[in-house]
Amino acid sequence: MLTRFILGYMGAIQLNSALVNESQLGTRLNHAIGSNRRGEFGLLLSLLSADARDMAQFQTQSYKSTDLRAKFDLPAPQKLLSQLDVDETCVNNSHVYQQAGATAFRLANVLQEEALVIRRNQALEMEEVLANCELVTRHRFNGLSDSINVKSLHFAEQLQMQRQMSEFIAQA
Repeated sequence: MLTRFILGYMGAIQLNSALVNESQLGTRLNHAIGSNRRGEFGLLLSLLSADARDMAQFQTQSYKSTDLRAKFDLPAPQKLLSQLDVDETCVNNSHVYQQAGATAFRLANVLQEEALVIRRNQALEMEEVLANCELVTRHRFNGLSDSINVKSLHFAEQLQMQRQMSEFIAQA
């Protein structure tokens, strides 16, 4: 019974558009309540967006044309993403937290707000993989060369070094 209802309902709604607010349903919510069909009402409500900005009263032309930030004297929105490799003005208040605690961090974040996410130019999955790798592997991935100059010693020099080492061990 429920599967027939869902299939019938999905046929009534266009599949190429997402169901966002109650104005797209028309009078179906009212009919579901009036006919005491709680299951249909619950299903319809669960298909709607949970974000308050998607509600029908905020989609009118009068709300879209007014600048609510200026109306309510709100500051500029917080930057969502900052990349360490690209952005020159990447704010990092973590040292304030480490030195002075949580209250000083909140003050520093209000004065100079940092982005919600700070990352490098790699994808998030690659950042997680690199975080679990050794330092040498990270340097190889980033193209940093840690070549060590190994000086090959003559056999006689190696023997002399071993004799000196054995003398140090014997003295200890």
